[in-house]
Amino acid sequence: SDLIADYDAHLISHPEAHFYQKDMSHFADADGKLIIPEIINFARQNQKGLYKYKWSRLGSSKVVDKYSYVRDFPQWGIVMGAGVYIEDIEQEVAAQKVKAIIEINKALKEVKVANNGYLFVFDSQGNMLFHPNSNIHGVNFKEQLNPVTQHPIYLDLMTVADTGEELYYKWDKPNDQGNYIYEKLSLVRYLSGFDWYISSSVYVEDLKSSSFQLGQRIKAMGLLTLFSAAFATYIFAQWLTAPIKKLSATAYTISRGNLEAKTGIQRKDELGLLAESFDFMVERLRQNIQTLDSRVKARTNELSQSNVQLQHAITGLESTQSELRSVERRQRLILDAMPAQVAYLDDQLRYIFANQQYLDVFDTNNRGIEGKKLEDVVGKKMYRSLSPYLEQARAGLCPVYEYKLQHLGEEIITRRTMMPFVNESGKLEGLLTLSIDITKERETERRMAEASKMKAVGELSGGLAHDFNNLLTVILGNLLQLQSIHTPGLKQQKYLAPAIRATRRGADLTKRLLAFSRRQSLSPSWIEPEQLMLDLKELLAASVPDNIDLSTHVDQNVPEIWADASQIEDALVNLALNSVDAMPNGGAIRIDVSLVDSSDKSLLQPEFDDEITPGNYLLVTLSDTGGGFSEEALHKAYEPFYTTKKNGTGSGLGLSMVFGFVKQSKGFLRIQNNTTQAGATVDFLLPVVKYREEVNQDKPQPQPCIAAQTDSKLILLVEDNNDLRKMVCRQLVNIGYVVVEAKTGEEALTVLSGLRQIAGLVSDVVMPGEVDGYGVATAVKNKHPHCFVILMTGYSTIPTSVDFKFSLLQKPFGPNDLLNLIPEQGITQG
Repeated sequence: SDLIADYDAHLISHPEAHFYQKDMSHFADADGKLIIPEIINFARQNQKGLYKYKWSRLGSSKVVDKYSYVRDFPQWGIVMGAGVYIEDIEQEVAAQKVKAIIEINKALKEVKVANNGYLFVFDSQGNMLFHPNSNIHGVNFKEQLNPVTQHPIYLDLMTVADTGEELYYKWDKPNDQGNYIYEKLSLVRYLSGFDWYISSSVYVEDLKSSSFQLGQRIKAMGLLTLFSAAFATYIFAQWLTAPIKKLSATAYTISRGNLEAKTGIQRKDELGLLAESFDFMVERLRQNIQTLDSRVKARTNELSQSNVQLQHAITGLESTQSELRSVERRQRLILDAMPAQVAYLDDQLRYIFANQQYLDVFDTNNRGIEGKKLEDVVGKKMYRSLSPYLEQARAGLCPVYEYKLQHLGEEIITRRTMMPFVNESGKLEGLLTLSIDITKERETERRMAEASKMKAVGELSGGLAHDFNNLLTVILGNLLQLQSIHTPGLKQQKYLAPAIRATRRGADLTKRLLAFSRRQSLSPSWIEPEQLMLDLKELLAASVPDNIDLSTHVDQNVPEIWADASQIEDALVNLALNSVDAMPNGGAIRIDVSLVDSSDKSLLQPEFDDEITPGNYLLVTLSDTGGGFSEEALHKAYEPFYTTKKNGTGSGLGLSMVFGFVKQSKGFLRIQNNTTQAGATVDFLLPVVKYREEVNQDKPQPQPCIAAQTDSKLILLVEDNNDLRKMVCRQLVNIGYVVVEAKTGEEALTVLSGLRQIAGLVSDVVMPGEVDGYGVATAVKNKHPHCFVILMTGYSTIPTSVDFKFSLLQKPFGPNDLLNLIPEQGITQG
């Protein structure tokens, strides 16, 4: 076999040593197309079949087209292939055709018809392909006239082809070339597959010669006999009368064709000698005629054998022609099946060939483009764009470029390659143009770049939010502690209250950053959409001005959904307030909720932020009658800190928060301007769980937080931020607990191994090292199942379902927030 490769594109076997055991997963052709991985994908999808690609010939750097028959062997995890170069097939077919023509010429040279007759072959253009006369062999004899009809002789011969009739005309002889006076008869047969006329010709005089010579001899002998009888009668009238009469009677019998007749005269005189000579002459004549008949039969047999050989040659030519047609059909089938536009043009830029993909784009009227000029098919605009590349191809280069086309009302991007085709002397004979649709490839690149950018921004936002939450927790905790220890007067309260409010607003900003980075802790539950919309209208009643009409609609078939209700409310409030800002002179806001299926084609135009996963979705649509989005806003709306509000009045986190929440909920988002009226529309899809059991089976049941069943007042506190750890420690000590501190998860596990009993665990979730807060909580629960566990989090990288196992304390928080999560029976004020 040509190659054996495993599914990872490693060549296990290959005839070229430098490819042996080589990783070919990144090996590509001149167009950048992976070769071995694509062959493996084709074989695994189709089990077996023919695959076309470009590959260098063995021992050469020349890259040519190649077909390989490949087959998948899944039981071994390998793909095997055997290939052949297309130019080798074409060369072999051409060689077989030349060989067949040579063999036919040899056979025809040996064929003789009668004495001077022969076979000759010509085509419908008057080209003499074979003739035994050197003066006409290999030339065009259109101008040669038939002396009998004064018509071109080749047309007269074509007229009687396959009619069974013979053509009478005059021609020259091999030994008298150029003297067209000899009568001939020709029988013609036409081979349509090769456009050949094969003629078997014979001279009329050859047909007449045998019978004519025999008659002449008989007449001569009769005259000689009569002359002799008359002379003998005159000399020996009386003595020779009876024998001469007998001799005359015998001669008469012989003249009637009976060569077996004898005189029966036996005399020793001159008359007896004459009779004996006459009988001997008749016998020789009979023998000569028998010899002539034998020769005619032998020549007839030879002619029959030559005809059989000619028939075999014709059959071979027809077989070769059939094979050529079969190869052409296979090539056409393969080229039509290729996912590319392929066309071949001659040196005058006229179409010689175009595959089906090319015709689908440029031959929309199904009239065919073979023979038409390139400019007439592609149009003047595209032709002007292609002109520089045409000149490069004519100069021997192989230009590769991209071009945008309008096809079926949509714009497609194609990567086009022009390859010159030159003959052995280096003269340009034509151009091959190959075009591949790369529209999806470009769209994928754009989406990947956008996703990478959003991911990077999300990582940055999440990290900032985590650190900022720690700072806010310290600030808020200390401010609240200060406020609780000393009852502030009006003067002190004037400074404390704004600081606490500012801290809480900062917490709201970090919450939005966490929502964008998809690291906020969600609290999903079963939500009734109708009730959710009623609550939302009540929530927005005070924020929406009187000159703006707010309406909602929920379809009757919308089921309950499993989602975080507060996050949905936050998302819709943000969108609604953005719409209010866009309608300073009043307008309308409408929120629609419906159940849709991903197969609904109306969802695809325009597209959502990503390809929709198959399934049922809750479609929430908020539309307004404001000014709509600008082009810049449509491209940057999801980016954090981007805002269109003037004078820095917006944080730029509204749509970013909505985007993060929707993606964290495995949904999809789309923003667009209304086409039929003013304003904009924001749609988001949330996946619908069909049955409650689907959630209940996967969701871990929350563990009840109960007090330790011992008198232990020991709490393990794990936090990597020193200031935050000291503040939480102080809060726990104030309510009567003894605190053991640890900075990392690993340190906490070491401390835990030395503790016999603890009342509970308070731990951060995200910490440096290999062990996070969830790991510490799991270890504590395994060793002390009755102690309580509280996890402090600014954001969570663990799936939401895991959060239900433990009590979560969202940063930033105050002393009362921590106190509310500790079981009452476990608290003793100290």
